[in-house]
Amino acid sequence: MAAKTLIIVPTYNERENLERFVAAVDAAFPGADFLVVDDNSPDGTGALAEEISKRRGGIAVLHREKKEGLGAAYVHAFKHVLATHPASFIIQMDADLSHNPKYLPAIYEALQSNDLVLGSRYVKGGGTENWGLMRRFISQGGSLYTRIVLGMKIRDFTGGFNAWRRETLLAIDLNDVRSKGFAFQIEMKYRASRLGFRLAEVPIVFPDRTAGKSKMSKGIFFEALLRVWQIRFSVHQKHRLAAKAS
Repeated sequence: MAAKTLIIVPTYNERENLERFVAAVDAAFPGADFLVVDDNSPDGTGALAEEISKRRGGIAVLHREKKEGLGAAYVHAFKHVLATHPASFIIQMDADLSHNPKYLPAIYEALQSNDLVLGSRYVKGGGTENWGLMRRFISQGGSLYTRIVLGMKIRDFTGGFNAWRRETLLAIDLNDVRSKGFAFQIEMKYRASRLGFRLAEVPIVFPDRTAGKSKMSKGIFFEALLRVWQIRFSVHQKHRLAAKAS
């Protein structure tokens, strides 16, 4: 890697997966640093992360007092990284290996000429494995709905395997990000797009997790879709007021 890269990993009860995840990343994409953001996991994920850090090095652990949602964890992590780490590229991915580290080189390569790169299930070459019909319908239908409402061309809005240039995150007002659940993924992509940044999608195949429990539910997903209109109007209003002020 020519530029320093840091991988942010939000965890809650990921003790079964964390060590395998770090080893898989090291094998596919050596040299990256990690920030594990643990929401006080009852299974001891945070303590295990500290143990791995002592052996490997290059792993910081951000211990949060309680679980406040994916968006809150990521906003906290982004602010922490921008204030304390010199990484040029910042990648967000899950520890359950549904985000396969083998795609990291392709995502890193795409980031050389783009400002935000998405690991996408819904472009040519991407897909899902071991998903039921209803789950596929909800996910694909939700992305289509979001694309229409927000007027964007990207195809995978809710995916969490994303890579950012440092400058892109610095330009986004993280204090103004309101989404706490899975709508956070939608809001961040929309904000980057409205600021004029270049977004690209790299195909990934997303299997269902083999260990631990998924944090996604129908209720969480439909809540995210209800947030789409709020995201559109709040971000649009902010940009309109900023344009008027200038």
